[in-house]
Amino acid sequence: MNTILAPIDFSDATSSVIEAATTLSRALRAKIVLAHVIRPATVVTEFGPVLEGLASAAEYSAVENLGHWKTELQNDGLDVEASQLYGDPAACICGEARRISADYIVIGSHGHRALYDLIMGGTASQLLRKAPCPVLIVPIMELIRKAPDIPAARAEKIPT
Repeated sequence: MNTILAPIDFSDATSSVIEAATTLSRALRAKIVLAHVIRPATVVTEFGPVLEGLASAAEYSAVENLGHWKTELQNDGLDVEASQLYGDPAACICGEARRISADYIVIGSHGHRALYDLIMGGTASQLLRKAPCPVLIVPIMELIRKAPDIPAARAEKIPT
């Protein structure tokens, strides 16, 4: 049986990622593994950085959201699992893909951290380089539809 890993972050990208993963799952008769990565918070004190406990409101919210999506997809007749991961998103997603022997990773494209992505590479671009299986990057149509139209560039004569 094929396995599709669908990392979700509960942003505007989530619906598009789940839709693409569902479509691929139905075509391949594949299981979907939903995954959410929580980055541990770092608190800096006079004694240096200290990892804060992971039992936070964000973690509880993530558990509820994962459960919601898992139940919704199961109600649609799909074979679905969910896992919550902790750490660097790209490393965790690659590790999970290896652990479950994923055949595909379906992830959304963002762009809300353009400078960071340019310097460090976003999660999607890191997955393209490091993933153990093919990566399907889903453009986020809701964000594209909401973007204002950008007029075509005009060449203007500069007065001399």
